[in-house]
Amino acid sequence: MAGLLSIALTGLNAAQSGLTTTSHNITNASVAGYTRQETVQGTTSPLKRSSGFYGQGTQVETVKRVYSEFLSSQVLAAQSSLSSNQTYYDQIKQLDNVLGDDTAGLSTALSTFFKGVSQVAATPSDASARQAMLSETQTLVTRFQSLNSTIEDLKSGTETQIKDTVKEINTLAGQIASANMAILKAQAGSGQTANDLLDTRDELITQLSKLVKVATNTDANGVASVSIGTGQALVEGTTAFNLSTATSATDPQQVSVGISLANGNVVTIPDDYFSGGGSLGGLMSSRAELNSAQNGLGRIAASLVTLFNAQHKLGQDLQGNMGTNYFSSYSPTVQNLTNTITGAESGASISASITSVAGLTADDYVLSYDGTNYTLTDNTDNSVVYTGTSLPGTSVSRVSGLSAATVSISASASANANGAAQDMYLSYDGSTYSVTAAGSGDTLYSGSTLPSEVDGMTISVSGSLAAGDTFLMQPGVAGISLSGSMSAGDQVLIQPTKNAAGSMALAISDTNLIAAASPVAVAAANTNSGTGSVSQPTVLSLTGINSTSTNHLASNITLKFDSTTNQFNVTGATPATIAFDPSANAAGMTVTLTDPNMSFKISGRPSNGDVFTISSNTNGKTDSSNANALYAVMSDKALLGGSATLSGAYTQLVNKVASVTSTANTSVSTQTTLLDNATTAQQSLSGVNLDEEAANLLEYQQAYQAAARCITVAQTLFQDIISAMS
Repeated sequence: MAGLLSIALTGLNAAQSGLTTTSHNITNASVAGYTRQETVQGTTSPLKRSSGFYGQGTQVETVKRVYSEFLSSQVLAAQSSLSSNQTYYDQIKQLDNVLGDDTAGLSTALSTFFKGVSQVAATPSDASARQAMLSETQTLVTRFQSLNSTIEDLKSGTETQIKDTVKEINTLAGQIASANMAILKAQAGSGQTANDLLDTRDELITQLSKLVKVATNTDANGVASVSIGTGQALVEGTTAFNLSTATSATDPQQVSVGISLANGNVVTIPDDYFSGGGSLGGLMSSRAELNSAQNGLGRIAASLVTLFNAQHKLGQDLQGNMGTNYFSSYSPTVQNLTNTITGAESGASISASITSVAGLTADDYVLSYDGTNYTLTDNTDNSVVYTGTSLPGTSVSRVSGLSAATVSISASASANANGAAQDMYLSYDGSTYSVTAAGSGDTLYSGSTLPSEVDGMTISVSGSLAAGDTFLMQPGVAGISLSGSMSAGDQVLIQPTKNAAGSMALAISDTNLIAAASPVAVAAANTNSGTGSVSQPTVLSLTGINSTSTNHLASNITLKFDSTTNQFNVTGATPATIAFDPSANAAGMTVTLTDPNMSFKISGRPSNGDVFTISSNTNGKTDSSNANALYAVMSDKALLGGSATLSGAYTQLVNKVASVTSTANTSVSTQTTLLDNATTAQQSLSGVNLDEEAANLLEYQQAYQAAARCITVAQTLFQDIISAMS
């Protein structure tokens, strides 16, 4: 009877364990991170007798978690990716809403501004048209500033969120390390797993995966080590390494994330290490996009200021003076960083200027000097864009040809380094010199003589070009040229366009100072007998123009036609002769004088001896030559390598932000589905099914009752034996 009783007791205990585990599952069904548990039973060692082996009942070997590391890893990865995409989308969507809005965006204000310029071109002496132009300009300036301020606010919010996220990561890392310690203590020497503690620890890791991309490695003791990003250790067993935030070494206006080591040192982690995982990765990616958008907006502002000011200076105001800056002048921002040798702030004295709006990018750069070489590094992707023994500036490189000639370029002071220049090819075929834009392929010059100036860049040649020679002329690196001095170890942050939109301002408030007229005028002699005509000249640069006096030409320029040679003889300007064949060129031929530097169109059929005189414009109140040139800035494809207008560059910026926003939105939907699928697969194995648990309750209840019945039978039999013996 003792064997029957002991066997029944093992069944009773096993059923009770099953009931306890099932009850535990049911009561924790709604607890986040809880993993379903089940009792694992085994048969006790049988008793050997002569007639065979007799069973001795059952035993509960363990209570195990129904857990799959593979499925859990899939959930972590999907959760991390979703958090990253969701955070990125939430940030960029705000930018997209502002840039693409007809009211808050730039397109309408830019269009209205140039409409105001066109009204002055139509009625240059009308004070109301001039005032309207200034008013529309101020509206445009305010719009640039407002958009820049919005981006700054978004960036500031992003910086705050990065700091807060790092604090949350540190808190979770500490809790994971503590949970590992509790697991280690609970399981020590028991040979059993601390299921609920493991669930708690894994739920902390799941919460961490929402903040940063994680990878885990669990040792034989059940202790999990956690790495983040691309493999940086955050938790090693019972030790947690705190992340820290500090001012970025390459951009003092933003923070970088580092990890604090046990020895107290802090190792900076590159931003791209966090990409694609957790809200921290999304914040890093959105910050980069915000920086690019701000720089892209600034590129438009800097280009408008540079081009419009340069053209405005080539005109004449109502008082007869040459124009001044229409907008406040702008120069790239330069800021000293830490010297890599001394550890103190660099003592460099560097200034930057825009030499080519076509070459301007939406990136920032770090200039470093090792005592011999200067290196300019793109702050976005850490690519080296320039290295040399001199500061980045204008450069010329041979593309083809075998002559010994060398070519150099420099910003023309007479053109006020107007920034309209772009990368250009200078080529010679043996008879014709050609200058073409490297980006668009447009012909900027073609002639039998070497041009002295193109796009505000002076071209100098040492030696003689030979047929087949081609040179690439670059006004600057990334559209800028640098000057100044540096010491070994110095580093300088160069931001060509970042602050252009925020610092934009109108430089004049007097309508009389709008330089709508040309400083020169042309008149035909009263004695002319032919039908020839010369259009109002357009001044191309300040070469040969006196900008400090209302008498803008040192002497009048005369063009006298000689029918025997079919040319105009020029006095007071270069070149000295202009070939013009009335039979071939009567429809019109554009002519460019190099000194003074201006262009005009000759048309019709002049007679022998006909004279045209170009003189200082002393009555320019009704002239709108320069206003028309100012209006033409709107359609000038000067940006993005010479391929885009101002509005085109803004459209490209809006489309880029809209594209990444749409992609992010799609990614959020995709990752949501992937997370749902991964969670469903994981929960189908590890989740608590209340219907199943209810069935288990009945099963264990019946087992319990059956075991109890066995005990009752054993007791009855024992009493029967007692009774028989008494």
